Amino acid sequence: MDRTQLADFLRTRREAIQPEDVGLPRGQRRRARGLRREEVAALCGMSADYYGRLEQGRGPTPSEPMLAAMARGLRLTTAERDHLFRLAGHHAPDRVGVDEHIAPGILRILDRLQDTPAQVVTETGETLAQTPPAVALLGDQTSYTGLARSTVYRWYADPASRDVYPREDHAERGRTFTAELRGAYARGGRGSRAAAIVEALSARSPEFVAVWAEHDVDDKHARTKRIAHAEVGVLTLECQTLLDTDSGQRLLVFTATPGSPDADRLALLAVIGAQRMSSSG
Repeated sequence: MDRTQLADFLRTRREAIQPEDVGLPRGQRRRARGLRREEVAALCGMSADYYGRLEQGRGPTPSEPMLAAMARGLRLTTAERDHLFRLAGHHAPDRVGVDEHIAPGILRILDRLQDTPAQVVTETGETLAQTPPAVALLGDQTSYTGLARSTVYRWYADPASRDVYPREDHAERGRTFTAELRGAYARGGRGSRAAAIVEALSARSPEFVAVWAEHDVDDKHARTKRIAHAEVGVLTLECQTLLDTDSGQRLLVFTATPGSPDADRLALLAVIGAQRMSSSG
């Protein structure tokens, strides 16, 4: 671990980020170049003291999960993330298969959508980041582990996960998720994350086997989606998709027609979600 170079690298990357880049107000009394240390620490999900010691060249050796969190919080490019890992004495993450590092451009857009349901997902349906309204709408999808992180895996392995959609839409949603998995499998081949999901589901879900055998290859997300929420009812929302061609990750943004009952339900859901976050804090 090169403490001096790591400290310098963290400082220069912190000073290069402007408050507006991450959705923070600049304020009139800001003197620091870029972000403050405590602001970066919050973005990384760590204590300000821990981050401050790293930037001062006197902290402990960060773990790989901690480095991944710093790479995301500092909005590093993939090359910068790899450099960060090497400075900390770790091998750079393998870029083959699922890369969970979100491109800085995608994160900058997500930062500006904090009042809108939006989330970043991989090509196998693993949610990497969500805005608070997305959590209120769809639940926390970032807390799963293993293959259960994948939406299509949960769809067949845990049927209760389907409750987020109206029952009459289940057949269509299942076919869509399976077709998206087939596309990911074709791109990744054997040994890929998609292949592992296919193998696991083939062994445990006859329903998956039947749908997979249909060979549907249309992997486009439907523009309109209906979401069934326990407290506000069914919402019909537009789902816009932004594809990052380098990583295959997608930014999904859910909106409702202004002035519609769905827009009213979405606004109510935002209030309910904010109240939950306040009470849990």
